Amino acid sequence: MSQPTPLSPPPKPEDGRQPAEIHAALLDPDEAPRASESRRMQLWMHRISVFLFVLISAVAGVLLIILPWTSEWTDNTLLLSYPGLRVVISSGFFRGVCSGLGLLDIWIGFWEALHYHERE
Repeated sequence: MSQPTPLSPPPKPEDGRQPAEIHAALLDPDEAPRASESRRMQLWMHRISVFLFVLISAVAGVLLIILPWTSEWTDNTLLLSYPGLRVVISSGFFRGVCSGLGLLDIWIGFWEALHYHERE
């Protein structure tokens, strides 16, 4: 086999490992399992973060759809001292905007779940 020149690409590994794994294994034999375990941990952290994002989006969306149409939306202690704000918040337009944001939030969460892919 000929010697690689400085401008030629490195040879492809025959055992299917990534070049970073081979480099780590050459430097320290115990480094390759740690690199693989680190990648596995990052994959699970990514899965958990996507799951939490979808869960929070769905819960917030459902709350934004339902809550504006309940009595707790306008009859709370925060709005008793601001009657002008209470009129605005209790209007049908504002309630509809909040419900629309809830639908959008649910759609974004499920879109993220459907388009989830794992990086190699």
